[in-house]
Amino acid sequence: MALLSSEVRHDSQLTESYLAPDFAEIGRSGRRWVRKDLVAALQSEPAGILPQTSEWLFNPVGPGLVLVTYRIQKHATASRHSSLWELEGPVLRYHQGTPIAKE
Repeated sequence: MALLSSEVRHDSQLTESYLAPDFAEIGRSGRRWVRKDLVAALQSEPAGILPQTSEWLFNPVGPGLVLVTYRIQKHATASRHSSLWELEGPVLRYHQGTPIAKE
């Protein structure tokens, strides 16, 4: 949850402490992000309030690894997210966001 806050996102050293050196993300747009590019992008992001999150699930997938899934509602858009966390640290290894189609 810390990585969703403006305080963490605007502090490059703190953000880097949560991301594995080989971190990768597939964003909601389909763009692939690597650690250095994501940290730089978060620096220029406007400060804001935490998005509304729900449907949190924590599933162990291996020794010291947890798959975290959740939903974000921000204004009129919603998306589902999955993150692979290494418990030691904790450190985020991989993240993917997928938009939810409007019905």
